[in-house]
Amino acid sequence: MSGRTISIDVKKDLFGANDEAASQNAQAFRKHGIKAIDIMGSVGTGKTLLIEGLCERLRTKYRVLMVAGDLATTIDADRVASHGVDTLQINTGTACHLDARMVRVALAGVDLSRYQVVVIENVGNLICPAGYSLGVDKKVVVVSVTEGPYMIRKHPLTIKRADMVVINKIDLAEALQFDVDALVTDVREVDASIPVIKVSSKTGEGLDVLIRALGL
Repeated sequence: MSGRTISIDVKKDLFGANDEAASQNAQAFRKHGIKAIDIMGSVGTGKTLLIEGLCERLRTKYRVLMVAGDLATTIDADRVASHGVDTLQINTGTACHLDARMVRVALAGVDLSRYQVVVIENVGNLICPAGYSLGVDKKVVVVSVTEGPYMIRKHPLTIKRADMVVINKIDLAEALQFDVDALVTDVREVDASIPVIKVSSKTGEGLDVLIRALGL
């Protein structure tokens, strides 16, 4: 019928289905006593190197599974696997984020009883992943000093939906004349209570602080 308009409740139909799948993921993680972490951030913010550093430290104490989300390739998963950590690749094709169903389907063939920590690297994007719960314990947003001083101000909703903010590449701050404390202030203006951890994935500075903040 020409001229007909149908209104769709996107939040109910799309996000509602995602929330249901996220709940199933959360139940599976709880059943096996798994601490699950979703790490989000733009392309080039240093997520993979950060995860490499985390996994290198965590593997001495926990059985860790890293889930890599990307449009294509296994490049990031292969990097993390080189540290002796099991990995699982989810290639999304054209999707700019992981959703709970993708994670649920991918984990269906995994014996979760083998793991104590699951680290998920979301697709490189600072906007889309924030709207989709994966059923994790912690949703961590990674920003870096190389992205400029306005990343937080331009993405307040992403910060509001996160449980923690990591400021990466602080080893470059002096050379770039970047005010890291000003970025922290921007975070505080969005959410005064959210933890902010300053790290350098390259040097390892701050990684132990981050691990403690994650409760690991």
